Amino acid sequence: MNSLARLAIGAVTTGAAGIAYAAGYERRRWTLREATVPVLPEGSRPLTILHVSDLHLTPGQESKKRWVAELAALEPDLVVDTGDNLAHPRAVPGVLAALGPLLEKPGLFVFGSNDYFGPTPKNPARYLRSSDRRIHGEPLPWRDLRAAFVERGWQDATHQRLFLDVDGRRIGVVGVDDPHLSLDRYDSVSGPMTADLRLGLTHSPEPRVLDGMAADGVDLVLAGHTHGGQLRLPGYGAIVTNCGIDRSRARGASRWGAHTWLHVSAGMGTSPYAPVRFACPPEASLLTLVPRPAGADAARATPAQAAGTVG
Repeated sequence: MNSLARLAIGAVTTGAAGIAYAAGYERRRWTLREATVPVLPEGSRPLTILHVSDLHLTPGQESKKRWVAELAALEPDLVVDTGDNLAHPRAVPGVLAALGPLLEKPGLFVFGSNDYFGPTPKNPARYLRSSDRRIHGEPLPWRDLRAAFVERGWQDATHQRLFLDVDGRRIGVVGVDDPHLSLDRYDSVSGPMTADLRLGLTHSPEPRVLDGMAADGVDLVLAGHTHGGQLRLPGYGAIVTNCGIDRSRARGASRWGAHTWLHVSAGMGTSPYAPVRFACPPEASLLTLVPRPAGADAARATPAQAAGTVG
């Protein structure tokens, strides 16, 4: 066997092993990511938020549903769901089974594109390049899911300005519909809020929405959509973000401007037509909010605009 043939066989074997790992193991390696975010007023006691996103649930997926339900044992003060719960017309009962114990907690939600429309087969190469073209699948029963969430006590933050009391703190909330579908209308809900904590909710973390929220003094914006890149390279990180933020913000907490923090969940699912994750296990995040250090905003200011050429 010549060296070229050996190289080809090695490349095929390595590729097959990587796909088997990404599809068979990594996408089911349920992970709790924890982060401490300094966004509370001086002297405040900590507040915990469980951030869930991008379940992309289909019928079955029992291990995912069990793991999500077990998150209730963390006893968060607040649960925030940033959308893309569905991936099938019959997925609503499964989502409610997974989130059922968490629906007993104070909760907030916004929806994403895959709550409204089902996934469709796509050329994988489209994932690697920016495109404004959207291919929608069949309509999904998001109204049924919304009704069930609201009936259980969670509040829909879509194009709303809300106030709620959590653990003795007054929390102001502003949210938008999914920017990935250009449904966001932040101007309709913009403006400063007076509260102990100001939260912003959006499915896709598009810079135009983040900039508006930051300008209004929102303390923490919660988003999903990116899947953390879904495919990450060791030492490089996310390959793409599928939105306007830069790759370094594809998952986890980062600063957005001088005051606002952004947390992007890598989410717990994938499209059924691309059931792989690599170096990016499915996750939920437990955020512990703590007081800001004195003078932190002025000392750690960062540019408000993310790179607009990535994703």
